[in-house]
Amino acid sequence: MTYGVTLERDTSFSEWRPLARRYFLAGVPPEAMEWRCSTAEASLFDTPLSLPTPRPDAQNPILRSNCLALLKSILRHADQTRFDLAYRILWRAQTEPSLAAIPLDPDIARALRMSHQIRRDAHKMEAFLRFREIGESENGRRLFLSWFEPDHYILPTVAPFFTRRFTDMDWAILTPKGSITWNGTECLITRAPCPKPDLSDTLEQLWQTYYASIFNPARIKTKAMRSEMPRKYWKNLPETRLIPQMLAQAGARVTAMATQQPQEAPQFHKRLQKRRAEKP
Repeated sequence: MTYGVTLERDTSFSEWRPLARRYFLAGVPPEAMEWRCSTAEASLFDTPLSLPTPRPDAQNPILRSNCLALLKSILRHADQTRFDLAYRILWRAQTEPSLAAIPLDPDIARALRMSHQIRRDAHKMEAFLRFREIGESENGRRLFLSWFEPDHYILPTVAPFFTRRFTDMDWAILTPKGSITWNGTECLITRAPCPKPDLSDTLEQLWQTYYASIFNPARIKTKAMRSEMPRKYWKNLPETRLIPQMLAQAGARVTAMATQQPQEAPQFHKRLQKRRAEKP
């Protein structure tokens, strides 16, 4: 008999937790448990999954706070095997209470890598998301829209950041993994995939002008730039359309800067220097 359950690809920790508890209370070990995703292709050799009956004398699982936090984190990863990994860590932690504090353990090492990937994904979303103004909301506030393509299910992770930072305007963030909306008082997170909208606004040209003006051709580090801003994010950023042209012109601009003659400081500079000299 094969015990297991079929889950949606975007199943959260709060949805996985009662299922994991049920199988744990029934004494089903990780090797006898199968976690399937509804979006995965079915095989002719897949056996039917059975639901176990909890034992009446079973004790609820106990986890230390660092282990619980690790499970909450990895269950926002897109890897479909995360459910099996989380259940295995849950099972082992009952006889190995300090398991989550052992980074060399294969299960913990893998979980820590997944957690790092989730944090990085959230950081990139916070850094590279761009809002476009699309009009006014029903309450008369300016309304903004944005599109982003996260690798993992991080919308609950990043929602507090955006609501704190952009609390004075109404906005919606659309992604293939759901959406976040804010109306000034309430933040709503949905899990339905969103289609990519056609985004453009009058400020895009202004933003490109600003980005070009702060570009320093003498400090080009393309490897570091690609590390911090991977190419997969470029298609949704208005300023990245300028990067190939600016890189191509960088050499000529550096040469021009080197041959440029010194210019006299503006008048306000002299006045500032005079004020500083007059201060006691």
